[in-house]
Amino acid sequence: MGDEHDKGAVSDVKGTVKEGIGKVTDDEGLEAEGKAQQVQGDAQRGLGDVQDKLRDDRSDR
Repeated sequence: MGDEHDKGAVSDVKGTVKEGIGKVTDDEGLEAEGKAQQVQGDAQRGLGDVQDKLRDDRSDR
């Protein structure tokens, strides 16, 4: 697991917390920011998956 996986996981956790706080405080902006941060985390993990695949493909040569 690479650096982008870690960054993605952190973004996802932060986003989940922000979304939860936004729901509890009825702050739609914070809730939306949290959801967006979770999407960013998913994208970062996806990038990490691609990087891992490329690394694996190179090592098979």
